[in-house]
Amino acid sequence: MPTSTRFAVAVHALAALAVSGGKPLRSEDLAYSANTGPVVIRGLLSRLSDAGLTRSQLGAGGGTLLAKPAKKIRLLDVYEAVEDTELFSMHRNSPCENCAVGGNILEAIGPTLTRARKALENELSKTTIADIAAEVARLGKFAVPLEW
Repeated sequence: MPTSTRFAVAVHALAALAVSGGKPLRSEDLAYSANTGPVVIRGLLSRLSDAGLTRSQLGAGGGTLLAKPAKKIRLLDVYEAVEDTELFSMHRNSPCENCAVGGNILEAIGPTLTRARKALENELSKTTIADIAAEVARLGKFAVPLEW
């Protein structure tokens, strides 16, 4: 089952902010880079701001900035800010309690799904936005220089 794109696009936006040299970026610029709409970016920036990861600068030349150093923003922080952290969805309707499988399936699968979620969270906690920005720079696949 596919997940939403919020996490990937939020990491994209934060990496762009990290490489902007401290220059505030407009949602239109971030949207262009991520090939999405400014409304999508503004929604993500609102969530990221609520989580203390970004801040706005008003006025001419304003836009969004990182609220703290990129090396202090873990991918787990981004994930928790923009995604539903319940990684696995359960049945829409409660399984049949009178069935040998239905009466036990949630309790049987629960520990495995909890371990899987914790493994994901552990992995995301090891990487920062600074790491992603450094990897973007290392890959160096720019067709043209970034023009913010």
